[in-house]
Amino acid sequence: MKRDIYAKLLAWKSSPKRKPLILQGARQTGKTFILKEFGHDEYRNVVYCNFEENPGLGQFFQSDLNPERILAELSIYMNLEIRPGADLVIFDEIQASNHALNSLKYFAEQKNDVHIAAAGSLLGVKLSGPGSFPVGKVNFLYLYPMTFLEFLDAMGEFRYRKLLENIESLVPITEAFHLHLINILCHYYFVGGYAGSCQAVCRDW
Repeated sequence: MKRDIYAKLLAWKSSPKRKPLILQGARQTGKTFILKEFGHDEYRNVVYCNFEENPGLGQFFQSDLNPERILAELSIYMNLEIRPGADLVIFDEIQASNHALNSLKYFAEQKNDVHIAAAGSLLGVKLSGPGSFPVGKVNFLYLYPMTFLEFLDAMGEFRYRKLLENIESLVPITEAFHLHLINILCHYYFVGGYAGSCQAVCRDW
């Protein structure tokens, strides 16, 4: 599924000023999906660490926050060599391990050639609490719920996205286009769970 944030992830990967990434966003907006998709498409391997599903991962961050040691032990545990620049390390549900969250600072300072992307629920609350790492040591991106334009892409309706994006003034579009877009909008509302809104739109239509 194509998301607009993918272009920003590509820019993050190629940036000479790249730091560990924190992807924020509400629950169920697709943070894990897009990071895995990005990793599989743009890197040789994805090293996926979920601190909520596997609390034992937090043990690798307990004794100290030395990036070299952490990477060496994670490589053994995951049975997968972590190669700088070639692999993407995903720290998912990172809010479950405050030590792992703090380690991003040291990865930025000592091992920034390793590409690390973190995500989690309620990260904004976690980051505002005591003991959180300096914001200047990470890059932030925010994933919003899927927009209608992204939904058009997902439905294969690329031409209609282009049509809407090229509108420069508030003038009526051709009725055939309008009716088709209203129909897709109803599907968009249903998928997003906004059944009441969809019923209102369909009733008016």
